[in-house]
Amino acid sequence: MEKRESSVVPLLLIVALILAIVGFAGYYLIENRKVLSMQEATQIATSVLHDQAPPNMRFHTGFVKSSVDDNPQGVHYKLLEKAGLIKLGKAQGTYGTTVPVVITTAGQEFFKRIDGVTTVKEKDGTELYVVPVAERKLSAVSKVNMISPTRATMTLTWTWKPNALGELLDAAGPTVKSFNTWERATLIQKYGADFYHGAPTEVTLALAKADNGTWQIATE
Repeated sequence: MEKRESSVVPLLLIVALILAIVGFAGYYLIENRKVLSMQEATQIATSVLHDQAPPNMRFHTGFVKSSVDDNPQGVHYKLLEKAGLIKLGKAQGTYGTTVPVVITTAGQEFFKRIDGVTTVKEKDGTELYVVPVAERKLSAVSKVNMISPTRATMTLTWTWKPNALGELLDAAGPTVKSFNTWERATLIQKYGADFYHGAPTEVTLALAKADNGTWQIATE
């Protein structure tokens, strides 16, 4: 009797081990057969676009002295004054490099209506404004391509959604086009101007499945 029991125990252990291996293999096979769904791809694409910092315009108010960081006689100040958002005073100082800058009443109301505006009091007494211009919005995820069970690519298109300042900074709009070629280029390169009503941008992203089963942007 004892001999029979002693032979049954190893057999049960072997059976249990086989079942465990089969179960693990089955789970692994099922997980690897799960493709990246269009819903998952859309969520990832939306998150990726949201995480990208929006373009912005930076300017100061108060007695603003020209420096490597900002120039109150620059084209962005001219644009804001042309739009009636700020008022520029007469240049002061020995070399005429300090300009009084005041936000108009219309400008105060204008910037209040824009989400995400930040202001910082500088050591020189001026106030720095950082104003977001536009955000990226997903148009569609047009294609998901499975390269392997843990690798995929997706193709998405996105468009700009400009706010009120973004509309002023639309490179195809009348305000930006009223400046000369060099000034327009400067607005685009440094101060947030862009073709905000242009064709959608298409991007292809590489994705990898993490150990926890979630899809993420591939880092290598």
